[in-house]
Parts: sequence; C-alpha cells; structure tokens
Amino acid sequence: MTNEESFRAGYVALVGRPNVGKSTLMNALLGQKVAAVSPRPQTTRQRQLGILTTDEAQIVFMDTPGIHKPVHKLGEFMNQVAEDTLKDADLILWLVEANNNPTPEDTRIADKLREMKDLPPLVLAVNKLDLTGGYDLSERLDKIQRLYPQGKLMQFSASTGAGLDQLLAEILKNLPEGEPFFDPDQVTDYYERDIAAELIREAALLNLREEIPHGVAVRIDDFEEREDGSAYIHATLFVERESHKGIVIGKGGEMMKKIGSSARKEIEDMSGRKAFLDLRVKVNQNWRNKPDALRWLGYVRDKE
Repeated sequence: MTNEESFRAGYVALVGRPNVGKSTLMNALLGQKVAAVSPRPQTTRQRQLGILTTDEAQIVFMDTPGIHKPVHKLGEFMNQVAEDTLKDADLILWLVEANNNPTPEDTRIADKLREMKDLPPLVLAVNKLDLTGGYDLSERLDKIQRLYPQGKLMQFSASTGAGLDQLLAEILKNLPEGEPFFDPDQVTDYYERDIAAELIREAALLNLREEIPHGVAVRIDDFEEREDGSAYIHATLFVERESHKGIVIGKGGEMMKKIGSSARKEIEDMSGRKAFLDLRVKVNQNWRNKPDALRWLGYVRDKE
C-alpha cells in the first residue's frame, strides 16, 4: 500500500430471501467456513460477522437470515435482524438468483428497501451463475435490475468462485477510509461454541426429513477444553413434537449418530482439533412461538 492509498474499513450487509447463498458467499470470500450452510431455506437465524482483512482493507460481512413472510415469532425475529443490519451497513449486497426470475419474496424485499431512508449504496449480487446452463440471461437480468434500478448489477457464483474477484473489487470501492474494527487475525464474532452449535444444527438440517429441520434448535450445555487440546461438547437438540424426537434419534439411535458424526467432522475441520460430542434431544412444544424459549436459546435478547 503506497502513501497515497488509505486503508479502508467498513460493514457489508448480505441480505436476500432464504437460500440464495448468503452464507456460502461469506464463507467463499473468507476462504474458510464460519457460517452454517445447507440446501434448506432459513439455515441462518441470527446475524453473524465474517471479517476479511487484507493489506488494503478490512471488510466486515454481516450474514443475515433470509427475509421472508414469517409464520411464527422466530420468523419475525429473523426478519427484524435482517432489517436492522441494513442500518449498520456501509454497503448492501442484495443476493438474488441467476437461475430463477425474481420471486414475490424478492419483490417484498424491494418494497422494504424503498420504504427505508438513507440507505447506503447497494449491489444487486446475482449469484448461482453456474446453474444457468449457459443461457442468455439478458431478459432475466433486466427484470432483476428493475427491482432496484439504482443498484449496481454484478454476476458471480459463490460455489465455483467465478466473478468473486470483480465483486470484491466493487466492495472495496464502496468502503470508507478508516482504521480496522477488529484484530487482523479475527475472522468472526462468534465464539467456537457458537459455531459448534450452528454446525450441529446444520448437520440436522442436512440429514432430517423436510418437515422437521426448521423446528430444531441447538443449545450448547457444556464446552470443555481439555489438557490435550481436544474439546468435549455436550449439546441439546430441541424439537417441537414428541414424534419428531423419535425421528431425530432414529431407529437404534442411528440418526443421532449420523448427525453427531457429520457435526463432529465439521467442528474438527473448523477448529483444527479433536472434538467429542455428546448429544441429546428434548421436546419444547411450539418453542418458535414462545418468547421465553427464544430468549434462553439466544435468539432474542432483552433490550438494555
């Protein structure tokens, strides 16, 4: 960095409807996995920071829940988290899909953005370019641009990495000059136990049937760092119905073993150390509509 160049630092909000690739994009830009990813919508439930520090800049990505039409209090909380994040951003990356025309959910997001005042610059980030089959996208891109005409349109694939260098350059152009907010070695605001909880829930999302995953929450009851450097993690998976408890456990405990094995591998890859998981399942009926349950599960915090 020359004397004429100044260090840049800022916050970038990743927003969009569920399952458009926000967490995948953040993991790809950071070069490591810090956010849970699955093919299921609404994998992300809370805001998580991903911090990328280079010689020229520090970019603080804010991964948010997908904006959607809520059907329970958890959904209302997730939408509020996403909307509040926009107010803290220096740049908004609104993710949409290259392989689909804009949806009613995309239109709702556009309406919400138009209602808000003093928004920062916005990039219409067209993801999943690898799933378009090489078709001419000009008509679809025109529809996407009309969602937010003042937004800068950029195409890429978070999965393959195509177009990410250009996207990163556009992000840097929009960051203000300033000092870094975090230590250069820090990559997220989540503690290791928080990431472990998300990776256990991700394993459940990937292995369970369609009707169950969104009713699953994970609480870390104990996270013990042992003298040999390994971690012992005791966690509880909460479901909303007694019938779901049996499905999560599986015949002879097979499903629970499968979830635990998948999660343990991801946790070890993330932490670089041996991990031991002790998982159990409890029923908390209709927890997604209970403010107290949302609070002690960490989704809703008391106002100061």
